[in-house]
Amino acid sequence: MQDTDVDDAVASLCQRLADTPVLALTGAGISTASGIPDYRDSEGVRRGNAPMMHQEFIHSLPARKRYWARAMVGWRGVDAARPNAAHLALAGLQAAGRVTAVITQNVDGLHERAGSQGVIELHGNLHWVVCLDCHRMLPRAEMQSALEAANPTLLDVRAVLAPDGDAQLAAAFLERFYLPHCPGCGSDRLKPDVVFFGDGVAADTACAAWEAAEQAGAMLVVGSSLMAYSSYRLCLEMSRQGKPLFAINLGRTRADPLLALKVRQPCEAALPRLLAQLGAG
Repeated sequence: MQDTDVDDAVASLCQRLADTPVLALTGAGISTASGIPDYRDSEGVRRGNAPMMHQEFIHSLPARKRYWARAMVGWRGVDAARPNAAHLALAGLQAAGRVTAVITQNVDGLHERAGSQGVIELHGNLHWVVCLDCHRMLPRAEMQSALEAANPTLLDVRAVLAPDGDAQLAAAFLERFYLPHCPGCGSDRLKPDVVFFGDGVAADTACAAWEAAEQAGAMLVVGSSLMAYSSYRLCLEMSRQGKPLFAINLGRTRADPLLALKVRQPCEAALPRLLAQLGAG
């Protein structure tokens, strides 16, 4: 892996993008400048609450109440987040033809808000809620209104925001928490339309991501440690096909041995520089 001075690395990456448009694969690191915490430290070690497991959420009412209580408080931070310079620059690079497509592991919807087109969301989108029984889809804002109406004592609670709209919330708040039911069928099995740990990426989404990788000549990883296999396997496939892999990431990634070039700079600094140097700004 080529890992040189930041200015030299950016200049080299700029030349690579000028010669070959890339498929962008983004992770939590691109959204930290928007106020949304990432999952892992610079060594790829997870921090914060233990992740919600898919099977636990489906089969346990206490688990669902715990999730939605924390999510009710944490949603304020996600809903208030706006695209930062990295999201906007990536959308500009796509509009200029330097980025062929955007695949994201994030569930915050900020790429779409920034203007990126046809974003492939590997892990879903927090802005939607699905009933696991009747499959009705609800806007997250509608769910938030129901949560707040049913739990007014939580309205003034302030908590530390965690990844994916989660929040650090004291257990005492869970005892009086009421979980709203589906307005269609009355089920209490309402779930954010995202992939929890232990679940798999939807088949059509995985297919779209695979096709984007097949069609791309190179891949640029942005703000991801690639610890999730759903993203790492795309890197493995690109490498298998002999296509170059680049990364913009401060910490180590699971694919470091596969990278042709790495820029160790915050996404919100590196991507605008690429956009400006490529003359697309």
